[in-house]
Amino acid sequence: MAKYRKLGRTSSQRKALLRSQVTSLLYKGKIITTQARAKEVQKIAEGLIALAVKEKDNYETVKVSAKVPVKDKDGKRVKEVIDGKKVTKFETVEKEIKKDMPSRLHARHQMLKVLYPVTEVPTAKAGRKKGTKEVDLVAKLFDEYGTKYASRNGGYTRIIKIGQRKGDGALEVVLELV
Repeated sequence: MAKYRKLGRTSSQRKALLRSQVTSLLYKGKIITTQARAKEVQKIAEGLIALAVKEKDNYETVKVSAKVPVKDKDGKRVKEVIDGKKVTKFETVEKEIKKDMPSRLHARHQMLKVLYPVTEVPTAKAGRKKGTKEVDLVAKLFDEYGTKYASRNGGYTRIIKIGQRKGDGALEVVLELV
């Protein structure tokens, strides 16, 4: 018996399909797909969430100082003239950052191997690059899902059957996070 479903695709196509569906599931919370795909996506997603639960508190907070450019009311950098040259004005800011311990960093890299980058586009600015922002799904896994499922021992997703697809009769299901 095979260890995974081939889904009628080559290995590269299958991996891309599963990666995109796992990314979509973790970003949106639920997806509609066929039963065979859902079972494969469920395996991968459960593993990522289990990794997030295990490593959720494995970091230390560190204070760092950073040079940040001073901005005016319009959000543009303030320039000052020094020795005849226009130079951006900077100020030093103290920040607290989370520094991952080695095992959490390894878990982060394992998650990044599976998840695709997600960019969020506001509806008002559809079709434009300006105003889009990158969503950090790994941080969402650690902060949101890690704490949400901390008391749970597995079973982070559920499959609900919704009937057969009209075109080819494949059994469709909703795969969602519990």
